Amino acid sequence: MVTHWQNRKAIGDAHEQRVTKTLRACGWTVQPCGQGTYPPAIQHALARTHSALRYFPDLIAARDGEVITIDAKDRMPSTDSDRYAISTATLNAGLLFTAAHAPTPLYYVFGDLKVLTPSEVHHYTTHARPHRSGAWVLVATKRAHPFEEVFGAPPALAA
Repeated sequence: MVTHWQNRKAIGDAHEQRVTKTLRACGWTVQPCGQGTYPPAIQHALARTHSALRYFPDLIAARDGEVITIDAKDRMPSTDSDRYAISTATLNAGLLFTAAHAPTPLYYVFGDLKVLTPSEVHHYTTHARPHRSGAWVLVATKRAHPFEEVFGAPPALAA
């Protein structure tokens, strides 16, 4: 029987692969990192903590001496709306990561390949009505940047 977590993980893994492929097409060297690269015993232990390591970026990439990190964020097919939902824990960890690893940026890349930083998500949601549970922040999709604006376009599209 496939669990909800296994279904979410399969969707997340497919999205990470898509983001990796798209970044590579734009000339980035990409390497997986974070919780998904750890052995199952470590993943299991981390899942039961409140450590910010649970939310470490999924990918690290470099191009022309620039280093970036990516947290690939896709949603379940039943959750299409005009807003991205990001867990408050993920956002807080993203803000901490950004502060601790400056000037290396962290980008959230969503399922539609639009991009926001943790700072932008925080800014856009500070004055918005929070999700009633407090566990999520919701940011309008229109706030996000096109992938090509942030990471460049593949050579075939750049002309």
